[in-house]
Formats: sequence, structure tokens, C-alpha cells
Amino acid sequence: MDAAADGLVSRAARELSPSVDRLIADVERSLRRQVPELWEDPDIARMSSENIAEHISAALFGLERGIDPSRIEPPAAEMERARRLARHGTPISAMLRAQRLAQAIVLDRLFDVLPRLTSDVEQISAVARELIATATGYVDRTAEAGVMAFQEERDRRLQWRLSMVNETSMRVGATLDISRTAQELADLGTEHFADCVTVDLLDSVLRGHDALGEGPFVLRRLAQRSVGGAQQSVAPAQPSVEDECPEWTIAPQQLHTYPDGTPAARALASGQPSRHRLDGTGRPSGSAPHPDPGRAFDGHRIHSTLVVPLRARGTTLGVAQFFRHRGSDLFDDEDLLLAQEIAARAAVAVDNARRYTHARATALTLQRSLLPRRLPEQSAVEVAWRYLPAGAQVGVGGDWYDVIPLSGARVALVVGDVVGHGIHAAATMGRLRTAVRTLADIDLPPDELLTHLDDVVIRLAAEASSDPAGYSSTITDTGASAVTDTVASGVADMGGASAVTDTAAPAAPDVEAVDPVDLSSDPDAEAEGDIGATCLYAVYDPVSRRCTFARAGHVLPAVMTPDGAVDILDLPPGPPLGLGGLPFEAAEFELPEGSLIALYTDGLIEAHDHDVEAGLTLLRKALTQSAPSLEATCDTVLKALLPARPDDDVALLVARTHALGARQVVTWDLDADPIAVSEARARVSRQLSTWGLEDLDFTTELVVSELVTNAIRYGRPPIRLRLIHDRALICEVSDASGTTPHLRRARLLDEGGRGLLLVAQLAERWGTRHARHGKTVWAELNESAGFPALAAV
Repeated sequence: MDAAADGLVSRAARELSPSVDRLIADVERSLRRQVPELWEDPDIARMSSENIAEHISAALFGLERGIDPSRIEPPAAEMERARRLARHGTPISAMLRAQRLAQAIVLDRLFDVLPRLTSDVEQISAVARELIATATGYVDRTAEAGVMAFQEERDRRLQWRLSMVNETSMRVGATLDISRTAQELADLGTEHFADCVTVDLLDSVLRGHDALGEGPFVLRRLAQRSVGGAQQSVAPAQPSVEDECPEWTIAPQQLHTYPDGTPAARALASGQPSRHRLDGTGRPSGSAPHPDPGRAFDGHRIHSTLVVPLRARGTTLGVAQFFRHRGSDLFDDEDLLLAQEIAARAAVAVDNARRYTHARATALTLQRSLLPRRLPEQSAVEVAWRYLPAGAQVGVGGDWYDVIPLSGARVALVVGDVVGHGIHAAATMGRLRTAVRTLADIDLPPDELLTHLDDVVIRLAAEASSDPAGYSSTITDTGASAVTDTVASGVADMGGASAVTDTAAPAAPDVEAVDPVDLSSDPDAEAEGDIGATCLYAVYDPVSRRCTFARAGHVLPAVMTPDGAVDILDLPPGPPLGLGGLPFEAAEFELPEGSLIALYTDGLIEAHDHDVEAGLTLLRKALTQSAPSLEATCDTVLKALLPARPDDDVALLVARTHALGARQVVTWDLDADPIAVSEARARVSRQLSTWGLEDLDFTTELVVSELVTNAIRYGRPPIRLRLIHDRALICEVSDASGTTPHLRRARLLDEGGRGLLLVAQLAERWGTRHARHGKTVWAELNESAGFPALAAV
């Protein structure tokens, strides 16, 4: 361009400079009409206005002073504005279109000035061509730099978004605890993404129901956090500072609802996320009032919100809300997409935790229903017990304990442990406990009882192997309440449903989030057909003060004598239940009165930080510590041996022995002669007078007469009669025959067959137990025994 042309351009720019503000306004009005996306967001609109003014001013300044076009620099803030456009999610095409439109308007104004400065048409044409080339070059250079800055910011934001999604996968759902998972989502959101986050879950979902139901939806606030402070555990008395969220009015764990028409209510009903810009009243533009009853909005702070439903596996679990206040950019569509991705992963983690919690609660309900609610009254031992579930990572186990009254004032003490964890182990435990009680009712010796129990386990394993799907689906398809109902009806003979006193399981340790859709696939459950168990069965006789033990692969019991000496009893080894083909042996020990017997499962003495021997040493020390009661002894043992998070569930049964002395037991040897029957009645009558039980005199004489007569007629000598004065009066007649008497109903003309029927009507309980040589027929009588029952005879 020659000097004349340069001068003409400079004069044209100088001519236009006084009206530059009007030019800028005209350009802005035109862009507002033709590129409206640049004016939707207040921050972008303000930035666009500044951008127009600075570009026009810079261009006119360069033209007026004759600066070489290639050296006219765009505004210094141009690159940062391009990056802000990328951060806001504004398309780059809008920026490029705005630059071209602004270029056209400025050129038109310059072209309008040129005819007033010269009448030379050729010069005007030449200058116009040069102005077009100059403006195009300036816009191209500016656009190229802007596009590069925009793309760099987009790439950076994409990498950040991917890192956020990855961090979400790493941090959210690190445990199987619902509240902690929700708080992890709130923490992550406020650290990188939002200024305030709230997480609400449907109360029905937390209770195990998947159906959403009809609104209004009742939610529970599980987590809330702001950038200026820590987790909000209570509602503060005053609004937070300017850089924090407004006052919280919903406390964690508080139930609340969202009014119909609010963004949160719509998100729950439709399952669709939404983005809102709050107006001056603190409400989303165009929405119903009070979008969050948990926030007292201040329109000068909160300006943007994202409402994202938490959905997993087709079920709406709740809603997460993200807020930004003054000083932060408004949320854009990319932010909404990122929030959806974060919320989706968090929802899966919450659903995993919810399903795991429900499955664990079902297993615990089943297990506790199968454990004794209260132990029966008896005089042989004083007992205390504890059951502790393992940490949540391990799952519910199959440990159990029991105290079973036996005939002759004896008592059976049982502790067992089913192999594996999960609902299958709990169900197997209940079946084995029922089997033990059934076998104990027929007074089998400990070693024979374990032999029969071994057969039961083998049959259970065979059933599980032949029909694992049917077994698992029955358990899987029933909820906690259904399991409880089934158990309650199935264990009526075991004392009813249980309400075990135990120590609460600690918070769930860190594990990978899994998808426990089907309990049959629970990794803690035993493999198909792989059922095994250990058991320790002991029978204590307070008359002889002897205790007989037999074990099936179980840990050894501990006994502390009254002098404070603690011994780990050396019992014959027995195979775990379920192997079959191997014998069980019993060992008998005489215990001084006041001895303490400790039965337990391996979870008490085994841990990752010490071996069994170290655990036994700790157990000995704990038992020797002085304690005012057996309950305190249990607490002392658990405190000394168990870590904060037990590796396995633990059953502990502690019993202090009592003895029935000579004043409570009397024994007579009888001749195998019918005359001995009258002698037995006379002796019994005198003894009852000594004990002050004259009211039972006639009834007891009838029972003794029938039992002794049967022993003389059908048994073999020696014959022995024993009376035990305990909580009830126990009559026992022993002989050397192994024949078991059977109750039958005599026909009208039969001369015999009514003896045992008479005994059954008069006695509270009666039965037969076998020894190595011979048998004993026994009957328990109390003050309720009498003649009204004879009507049935």
C-alpha cells in the first residue's frame, strides 16, 4: 500500500475513532441477535463485550497510527478468554462466527467513511481491498491463536474429566458402607467440582425396597459438604461465610421430602438430570420455589446447581445435588455430563453397599434366629455367653453355641463352627444345631452323638451337591423378614427366635466394590456341596462332678479350677464333621465344684497377628483375671484376645460347675424280687418327708412302683433306684438290660401295658438313656403332677 493509501486508511480510522463506543454498541447488538449463545451466560456475555471493545479499539489504533497490519497484536486477554470459553463449554464456532461478523460491521463503517475523505474511486477500491485483506489477516491470526488455546483447554479439561472419573472409581465405593460411600461422593465433589454437595437416598431403598412408589418421596440426608468447611454433621446456627454454602437446615440422617415440581423431585420421578442457573431469589429460573428445603439460599452466593438422580441397575436410589457460588464459573453441559458419570459410578457403589448390607442383615437375622434367645434354667452350671459377628469384609459365619438340659440333672454344653461364611453357613449352622438338640434328647454319649452328627453333615453335603441351585435360590429369593418368619416357625423346638447379646460389628473394612446381585454367588459362601463343620460336645453331671468331652476337629476347651490353675484339656483328636469313616473318642474328667469351663470357636484364639499358641496363652491369662461375674469374665476374654475388627466370627460359652451333694441325691440297690417294690415305695416316702415333699408322696410312689416293677419283670439285675432333689424331683431306675421300654395304649381287655402310660401322665418328662452297660428309665415330677392327668388313662 502506497503512502496516499496509508494516509487515507489512517484518516478513515481517525474519523471513526470518536464514535468507537457507538460502533462497539452496534457490533454487540448485532452479535446478540446472530450469536445468542455468547450472551446466555452472564460471565461469557461480559467477557464477549470486553472482547469486542478491545478488538475494535486495538484495530482502529493500529490503522490510525499506520502500524504494519501483521504487527497489530490482539488483546493480551484474548487467549485467556478462549480458554474460558472452553471451560464454559461454549462452542468454538460461536467465537469464530462472532469475529467474522464483527469484522464485517467494522469494515462497513470504514467503507462508509472513505467516500467522505476522497472522491477517487480507484483509490477507494484499492484501499477497500487492502482493508479487507488486513482485517482478514488479523482475524485469521487471532482466530488461529484462539482456536489453539481453546483446543488446549478442551484437551486439558478432557484429561481432567477422565482423571475425575478414574478418581471416582478409586475413591467412591471403597467400602461396603452406604453412609461412607455417600460421604465419599460429597467429599470428591467439593474437592474438585462443586462448592457444595448434598446426597439424599430414598428411605424405601435403604429399607430394601426397589420400587420407587408414588411421590412425595421420603429421603434421608446421608451426606453434605461445602468447600469452606468439613462435613456438616449438624445444622450451624448462623449462615456460613461468603465462600461457603448457605445454612444447612437438614441434619445428616434426617428424613425429609422435596415438594412436587422442584428439580430434585422431578429428577427422582423422571430419572433425568438437570442444570439450573439460580435467579436473584435463589431459585432455579422457571422452577417452583424452595428447590432444596435443606438450604436457606442467599441469591448473592449460590448461582448454579446440578441435580443428578442416583440410578443403578434400573433403580432410582436417590439424588445428588452440586452447587456453585459466586467466584466459581457456572455449570455447563459438560459439567452436567461429568456429574452424571460421577453419580453413575457412585450409584453403583451405593447399590453394591445397599445390597450387601441387606444380604448381611438377612444372614444375621437368620443366624440370630437360630441361636438361643435365652438359655434354659438348670442347676448343673452357671453360664454366660457371647457371639460376635466378624468384620463386614468376612461376612456372617456359622458359629453357634448351646446349653441343653439332660436327664439326671445333667447338662450338655455345645460349641460349633460351620466352614465358610454367608447365608449358607448360617443356614447350615441352624440345621446342625437342630440335629444336635435332637440327638441330645435321646441321651446319646458325646462320641456317639458326634458320629450321628457326622452322618447328618455328609447327607447335607450330598443334598447341596445334587441340587445346589434349588438350595441357593430358596435362600436368595427370601428377604430378611421372610427368612425370619421361616426360621421362627422352624425352630420352635429350639426355644424360639433369637435376640443374641453380641458386640456390634465394626465399620466395613476397605474392599473392592462388587456386584452381589445373587447371594448364591457370594464368595463367602461355601462351594457347592462343600459343607463341613467342627463341634465340641460336653456333658457335665453335677452328681458325680464328672464331665465327658468329645470333639470333631474343634479347638480344645479350657478349664480353670477353683485354685486359679488353667489347663487346656488334652482331648482325643476327632476329624471335622463331614469326612466320614473315622471314629470319635470321648474323654472324662472329674472337676471340682466351682470349676470354670470355657468353650469357644477358633476365631477367639486365631488372628493375623498371632498364632494359636499365642492365643491360648492370652486366653489363660484372661481367665485368671479376677472378675465379679461370668459376664465380666466374657468381656475380659474378648477384650484381651480380639482386635477391633475380628477376622472371624466368635462364639464363647463360659460355664461354672455346681455339684449336687448327698443331701440332694439318694441311691438304693434293689433286689430283683417283686417284694422290693413295696420296700422301694416305703424308702421313697421316708425320703420325701425328709425333703419336705410330702405333696409328691403318692404320685412319686406310683411312678416308682411302675418303674421298679418294669425293671424287675423285663430287665436284668443289678437294679438301682435313685432320687435327685433338684428344680424337680427326678426318679431314676437303672438295670443291666439294654431293652428300651416303649409307650403303648392298652386295649380294653389287656391286663398290662398301662404302666408307662401312667408314668407319662404323672411325670413332667420321662425317658430312657443308655449307658455302656444297661439303661436308665427316668421321670421328672413337680408340684403340678397329680391325678387330673389320669383321666386319659
